[in-house]
Amino acid sequence: MSIERYDIVIVGAGPVGLLLSTCLARWGYKIKHVDMRPVPTVTGRADGIQPRSLDLLRNMGLKRAIMANEPAKVYEVAFWDPSESGIHRTGTWASCPKFLDARYPFTTLLHQGLIERVFIDDLQKNGVKLQRPWKITGFNTDAVDKHYPVEVSIAHVDGDEQETVRAKYLFSGEGARSFVREQLGVGITHKDPIAHVWGVMDGVVRTNFPDIKMKCTIHSDAGSIMVIPREANMVRLYIQIASSTDADWDPRKSATTEDVQERAKKIMQPYWIEWDRVEWYSVYPIGQGIADRYTLDERVFMGGDCCHTHSPKAGQGMNTAFLDAQNLAWKIHHVESGFADRSILKSYESERKLIAENLLNFDSQYAKLFSQRQPSAGEVGHVSQHAADTGATEENEFIKMFKASCEFTSGYGVAYNENIFNWSESHPAQSPLFLSEKQGTTTQRTGRILTPATVTRVADANVVHLEQEIPLNGSYRIYLFGGKPAKTKQAISDFASNINKKGSFYSSYIRSDADTVSYHERHNPHSLFYTFATIFNAARPDIEIKSMLPEVLVRYFDHVYADDVWDQRVPDAKAAAHAKMGLSEEEGGVIVVRPDGYVGAIVKLVEGSGTVDALNAYFDSFCQKKLGGERAQL
Repeated sequence: MSIERYDIVIVGAGPVGLLLSTCLARWGYKIKHVDMRPVPTVTGRADGIQPRSLDLLRNMGLKRAIMANEPAKVYEVAFWDPSESGIHRTGTWASCPKFLDARYPFTTLLHQGLIERVFIDDLQKNGVKLQRPWKITGFNTDAVDKHYPVEVSIAHVDGDEQETVRAKYLFSGEGARSFVREQLGVGITHKDPIAHVWGVMDGVVRTNFPDIKMKCTIHSDAGSIMVIPREANMVRLYIQIASSTDADWDPRKSATTEDVQERAKKIMQPYWIEWDRVEWYSVYPIGQGIADRYTLDERVFMGGDCCHTHSPKAGQGMNTAFLDAQNLAWKIHHVESGFADRSILKSYESERKLIAENLLNFDSQYAKLFSQRQPSAGEVGHVSQHAADTGATEENEFIKMFKASCEFTSGYGVAYNENIFNWSESHPAQSPLFLSEKQGTTTQRTGRILTPATVTRVADANVVHLEQEIPLNGSYRIYLFGGKPAKTKQAISDFASNINKKGSFYSSYIRSDADTVSYHERHNPHSLFYTFATIFNAARPDIEIKSMLPEVLVRYFDHVYADDVWDQRVPDAKAAAHAKMGLSEEEGGVIVVRPDGYVGAIVKLVEGSGTVDALNAYFDSFCQKKLGGERAQL
């Protein structure tokens, strides 16, 4: 009997496993996806989608389905502290302040099971059905089959059925108790010796507490509590039950539903609170830990809670898991489709482990902040005043921490280090035409998300969000900022003629079916690895696509834009998108954005072959094919 073969076996159908599976299924991969639970999450677990994650879900076309569940939205956080009569509000601060350029300046609160179902529905549309309730029982990378080197054994949880399959990759999204991690012998390093036992309760309440519909941190002489609004009129309460700093510390300490409710009532005095019903309740210990490795051989990978555990207060678990999955998905895709060298898979661990380490460092500070008395409104003031008061000479430590935490908790603080994808002065590709934030020649920092910009789509005069126009399709996004058309006409013509040359980054990866691609294909008419967008510093009525652009760029008809929408962040700019990117409004430039939306390289747009030469050198550092065969010497 022949063994079934798959591109990847994914274990675990939480956020990290589902997003990875969704991406790879859309890109045509054969997937075996198992989960030991008989059904998706019924109650509880993660619930917070941060602004950057909502951007990602929109880019995947899933945001509308998420929002159809009518989640709660947190725009502000309220802080309550002890007073003579019990507690009083000392301040409110924006969840995602205006100094962050966010499309969705709020946290979306929705039960994890509803989020899972959105992914599961999309998987079914792409021919992937979760195998439940099944678990992994063994695996090895014996390389008996060099094309499918991973042998995976799985079984029904009741033990009646077993199955053995072969795969190119195995991914563990099992959570903190990972069979795969244990079998690999990968340890967990605990970053902070302080551990906590938390009680968390979801329910429908009645109360005269005025901020029950807002996220709150409440500190009183009776203890501390965090309030999180939820969908369907529910509220989540986090209450610390025990800490390793307690004299009678017991990591197995527990508490009943009634115990936690009584404590909440005492903490919230003089306000009253009663429960109509409790949807979910759990007590669990929290320690800060990070896996020593995310992979040992670039065949068996791990992500999500399997690799990093931390407190729930900052709402980062699911969001970090999403970005783990997204990072790995496009890299596997580029290797398996023959675009990139297998060595790029090493960057999954180096990029994502760095973010997890930053998360744990932040979480440690945040946990301490939560346990301390908050400053009064008179000491701190409202966040809108902080953001506006740019003339302040000194900020207290709390405000500095608050600003840093807002960037981090929103997801916009993710910054990958310099590597082959994120150009720097030490990158193998060298040209005087590369621009960098360090040198002050652009505002875009490689390894960080592209700055959002609003432009007008020329084809239909729709005002659109530029960063959302190209979906998460596994392609690099090449943004050609064309400056003033009269000034850059020759440079754009030269750009087009040079990408058409044999051996260029573009012509080397023309799709085999390019001659028969649908007329209606907007994003990938020529190559599955690149999508081009052209943005002119001109009013929309003044842009004639077919007469102003070379033929190769005309084919991206739906990705031609007028940079004619005013932006309050650059009020004096004539071309706001150019200005926000830190590019010349007259001469433009080229920004290469990775498939996950993070900036890879920024290059000056010049006449001649220099711009494309620089791009050839950049892509040549990790592509399978040798690029730039006809590259002229700079």
